[in-house]
Order: sequence, then structure tokens, then C-alpha cells
Amino acid sequence: MLFKSYCATCIGIDAVTVTVEVDISTGIGLHLVGLPDSAVRESLLRVITALTSYGFRIPGKRLVVNLAPADIRKEGSSFDLAIAIGLLAVSEQIYAPRCGDFLIMGELALDGRIRPVNGVLPVAVHAKESGFKGCIFPEVSAREAADIDGIDIYGVSRLSEVIDILSDDIDMSQLLVKPLPTQTQKPVYVNDFKDVRGQKLAKRGLEIAAAGGHNILLIGPPGSGKSMMASCLPSILPPMTREESVETSKIYSISGNSRGRTGLMKERPFRSPHHSASIASLIGGGSMASPGEISLANNGVLYLDEVAQFPRSLLDALRQPLEDGKVTISRARYKVSFPSSFMLVASMNPCPCGHYGDENGKCTCSRSQIINYMNRLSGPMLDRLDLHIWARGLSPGELLGREETGDRGSAQLPSTEESSSSIAARVALSREIQAARFKGEDGLFCNSMMKERHLKRWCALSDECTRTLEQIIEKIGLSARAYSRILKVSRTIADLEGTPAILPQHIMEAASFRALDRHRIEDL
Repeated sequence: MLFKSYCATCIGIDAVTVTVEVDISTGIGLHLVGLPDSAVRESLLRVITALTSYGFRIPGKRLVVNLAPADIRKEGSSFDLAIAIGLLAVSEQIYAPRCGDFLIMGELALDGRIRPVNGVLPVAVHAKESGFKGCIFPEVSAREAADIDGIDIYGVSRLSEVIDILSDDIDMSQLLVKPLPTQTQKPVYVNDFKDVRGQKLAKRGLEIAAAGGHNILLIGPPGSGKSMMASCLPSILPPMTREESVETSKIYSISGNSRGRTGLMKERPFRSPHHSASIASLIGGGSMASPGEISLANNGVLYLDEVAQFPRSLLDALRQPLEDGKVTISRARYKVSFPSSFMLVASMNPCPCGHYGDENGKCTCSRSQIINYMNRLSGPMLDRLDLHIWARGLSPGELLGREETGDRGSAQLPSTEESSSSIAARVALSREIQAARFKGEDGLFCNSMMKERHLKRWCALSDECTRTLEQIIEKIGLSARAYSRILKVSRTIADLEGTPAILPQHIMEAASFRALDRHRIEDL
């Protein structure tokens, strides 16, 4: 006799149906096949103990459990529940006529309770696309899939509840997970640009970066507000679209970072790994090929504070994901890809002591020390950073919010710094222009994502702009990649001003943000 139940496993951010085939025949033994890892092989002991604690019996016959397809490695403990249902149904201890309508996932405790598992969101999306009528998940995990419409999501806490759902004799609608009401209020951010004193140039650069999704490097002495400004960046980014929210929420679901959250992520992620992070934690990897920080920052911001302290090999590992918008992790038997389309925001001191370029002459570093320190960022990595901005140190008057008033000394200034909400409004208008421009272009949402063929179409230059750019190339000595970055930033500046065509002043401003290129634009 053969019985089938259904669960799923995740490959990257996509799920694949796993059919649990349980066969009972004459003989003695309990066998689990289908390329399981150690956690899955151990599931038989958990399942047997849990079923025994519920008063069920394990038949004294030959039982074979096959996890199909057998060429995909099965990892984790989420198959327990589907295996338990299969064993009970094939031994005719329960009647489960609705089993074929559901994808079932969950880890069994020894007393029959159901523990949370990772990856239920991509499984729910896959179940809907595959025609299943519903999913049965652990109660805590099921909340993640609350916003997936068109499919029933049941949240269960004990094995008996699963049996009742599959029997079709009892109304278990009380276990259906309901989506939260749509929230109309805007998210409240801890940090706001109105609290950042001075730094008009840096704030202008961050506005441009947010409008076009550009990567940015902030250089300045300690205490100039680099980290504060970076933490304010999410407050001016536009809200995620439904597609972006689903994609990012899938990554968090797989990694276990969504546990306890109800529904999809609404705010763009902001990740700030320490410079001691390993390549596996930043890029992704490990024994189970888990997503790293660059994938957890997908559709959001990856902030590298004191970027010069990161190992150069780790920074160079970011180069391909920055170009491709995804990272591929290869193993001996398989490989998986995770999205990694993020804004890279990096900050660093200009020298080891941090005071190079300070008007007070506090720097104690030699020229060779300064050069060696700045060279920790390779040329190819700098080319991938669209904007390089110097954040100068604040004067005492700026720091205290005062201005000099001649004989009267100094006077307290009212707060004149622009708030994040007003900056966000301009950014949102710019993103709307880009959304209309790239309509119909799959995977293209903002200016930073443009490829060479897009530059020819949407960044066409007039003769005057071409001459201006030629002068800049001669003075700065741009690489081909830096040249395309200037065009993309120029396009974003034009969008912020609502100008259909790129003008010379847009190119000049974009080039002025290449502070670490060989020559200074001020020489023009």
C-alpha cells in the first residue's frame, strides 16, 4: 500500500515540491531514502517518539519513506510533519482525504507539538502557483505568509490539529491565518536628516544616491556625521513595491530572520555588518548555502562603516554581486542563487589618524601612510561606487547650532535643516519618472541598473554635453566603468530637476562627486 503527502524544500528563494511517498509491505524495518541530510535522517526518531506519545502505534512491518525527487538534497527538519502524516495514513490509523490539497511543513517535538521552521513564505508562493488549495505550517511560521492571497494558510501548534484539518470532518477555519489590515500611516524612523547639522554636500549626494539607487562612499574625519547620515538614508527611500516586498521577505524567511513577523516586509532593509565579518556571512554560504548580508540587504541598503578596515579580499568579493544584482553559491552537488540588488553605502576616514584635510592641521600621518590607507580600496571597487563625497568636520558654531553675529558674539539658530520627509518627496518623484521610463523593462527599476544599451537610449548627450564630458575624461582619467557611472548619476540629477535631457551642469555635478579619481574636477 502506498500513500503520498506533500511538503517542499527551498533552492535559493524558490521552493520545489517534495512528495513524501510512504509504502507499507510485509517485512520488518523502517527506511528513509531520497538524499536526506543528517537532520532529515534523524527525523524518523522524532516522528516515532511523537506518534507514540499521542497513542499511535508504529506498524511491525516494512516501511519505506521516499522523499522525491531523489536527486535534490533534503536539508533541515521541516519534513517531520509530512512524514508523520504519511506513516499514520498508510497504516490506516487516520483518514486524510484532503492530504493531496495541502503542502505540509513543520518540525515535530517529542510530545507532538509543532515547532517553527524556515522558508514558509516561498513555499506558500509556490503552493499557490502549483495549484494547491492550502498550506499547513507551524503557528509562528504561518504568520509570515499571511499576506499571500488566493490560498488558505493554516497555523497549527499540535499534531492533532493537522489530523483534524486533513480529515474534512471538522471545521478548522479558526486556524486560518488572516492578513493584517492595510496600514496607511507612514513608518516612523529613528533618524531624520533634520537632525544632521551642516554637511549640505553630503546630504545632496545621499539624495542623489537614493533617487537613482546609486552606491556611495562618504569620506571624512571622526565625528563628521558619516554614520548618522547613512542611518538616515532609509527615511528618504521610496517604499517597496509588492514585488520587491515579496522577494526580500522570501530571503528573510529562508534565513530565519522573519520568525514572529506577520505578513510581508514593508520597510527597506538596512544591514550594517562589522568589519570582522567572514566572507560566508557577508556573501552567503555555509554548509546549507544560506543567504549572506548582501542578500539580506536586497532592495535596501548595505552599510559598511570604516570600510578601510574590511579585508580587501572581502571587498573585492562584492564586485560581481554589485554588477549582477545576484550572488551564486556553488557546492559540490548543487548551486543556488540569491538576489543581491542593494545600495552600497560605505564610509571611511581619510587617513589612519582620521584628520587628513582638517583645517586645524591635526593630521599626524605621513604621505605614504595616507596613500597606503586609501589604497585599501582597490581601483575596480572604487569604480563601482558612483559617488565619492568628502564630509568635512563641523565647526564649533555648526555643532552648537550658533552663528557669529559680530560684536554681539554668537546667537542660537533655529533649526533650518531639511527634514527627511521633504527630501523623500523629491526622491519619490524622481523614482516615478524612472518607473515610467523603464516600464516594460524586466528587472530594471532605477537609473543605477541601466546597462550599456540603456545608456545609449536614455542618456544621449548633446554636443555641448559631449564636449564637457570629454574635458572631464581628460582631466580625471576615467575608466570605462566610471564613465558610465557619471552618465547614470547625471541622468538621476536631471530627473530630480524634472529635466528630460541631460545638461552640462548635470554632468559637472556628477563628475564633482568622483572625489577619489586621479585629478580634481575643480581644475577645469
